[in-house]
Amino acid sequence: MQIQINTDRHIQADERLAEFVRDTLHNKLSRFAEHVTRIEVHLSDENGNTKHDGNDKRCLLEARPEGLDPVAITEHAATVGQAVSGAADKLQRKLSSVVGKLRDKHVRSASPDFVEPDEVS
Repeated sequence: MQIQINTDRHIQADERLAEFVRDTLHNKLSRFAEHVTRIEVHLSDENGNTKHDGNDKRCLLEARPEGLDPVAITEHAATVGQAVSGAADKLQRKLSSVVGKLRDKHVRSASPDFVEPDEVS
């Protein structure tokens, strides 16, 4: 599972931030590694560095499940760390649903229709 991190000009992208993002996503999403080829992370400060009030840090995660349409979620928080963690939690729930539906579909298509056994005379 490849992780690509993008930031706006108000978020300082350094190795410590990248490591935090990678560790958080691997910890929360590792069980989906066989289904997801890439996760794109977009971090931004919606009102710039000058204002420090409110939930202005945004984390947009876009997961690319193999053979399916991309799945995207957004989380707003007071800090970048909180936004990343909250977004990872949301994406975990979303991927659980998507992968669960995919598994259900495969199970239904793989199992033959139920056939009544012949009655014993």
